[in-house]
Formats: sequence, structure tokens, C-alpha cells
Amino acid sequence: MPHKLRKIRKRRGSRTHGWGRVGQHRAGGSRGGHGKAGYHKHKWSYVIKYEPDYFGKKGFTSIKSLRRKVNVINVGVLDEMAEKLSKSKENGKFLVDLKSMGYTKLLGTGNVTKSLVVKVSSSSKSAARKIKEAGGQILIETKE
Repeated sequence: MPHKLRKIRKRRGSRTHGWGRVGQHRAGGSRGGHGKAGYHKHKWSYVIKYEPDYFGKKGFTSIKSLRRKVNVINVGVLDEMAEKLSKSKENGKFLVDLKSMGYTKLLGTGNVTKSLVVKVSSSSKSAARKIKEAGGQILIETKE
């Protein structure tokens, strides 16, 4: 119901309407900026509480992340852990099944001192060369 004695009627002629010195409660400065200004500065606690997912990456997935994940191991590490990793020993050679352990590629960093028979999905040329020089062999298994 409309009536005459609203607060605005009482404040007429007072210039600041109860908001102190000139210009207070006037523009965006009284609320710390317009819109989402200050989200990385003085409104950070608001972001943490009410919009925690506001900053960060979103949108399309990069093609790089869709590529096949390659789990690698080096021949030097394999040589050191051959006795622990091998399931059996045939003719003085350690039989190591890297595919069943979750490794997809054998790389050639390090030295090979033991004779190894390695089952793996793929290997580098230097890894194959080093294992053959040490008297072992690589069994490449495909996804069949």
C-alpha cells in the first residue's frame, strides 16, 4: 500500500541520504567493483566459498591426452632387477614377461650383464641390440 512517509521522502534534501560524505554508496567502488572484478584479489574468499570451479581449464580435451599411454622400462633397470622379476630360468637365461607386468616398451638406457629373454610389446633398437649382445633375446608380442 503506498504511503507518503517512505524513507526516500524523509531523506529528500539531505544530499547523501544517510551514507556519510560525498560519493559514498554511489558507484561500483562501494561494492568492490562491477561484476566479477577482484576475483583474484579482494573477492578471493567469495570465489573459494561460492564458486570454487570458476578458475581453471575447461572445454575441449587435448589430442595429446587421447594418445596411447606408453609404460616404459630401461634395460639397465631390467638387468638390476632380473632375478626378482623373472618367473623362471631356462638354460641360464632369465625369462622376464614385461607385458604381464604392465610395461609396453623396453628402452636402451643402461648396460646389460645378464642373459635375458624378454617378452614385451615393443622395444627400441638399442635395447634389442644390447640384449642380443649379452646373449639374450626379445620376444615381441602383438595385441592378438
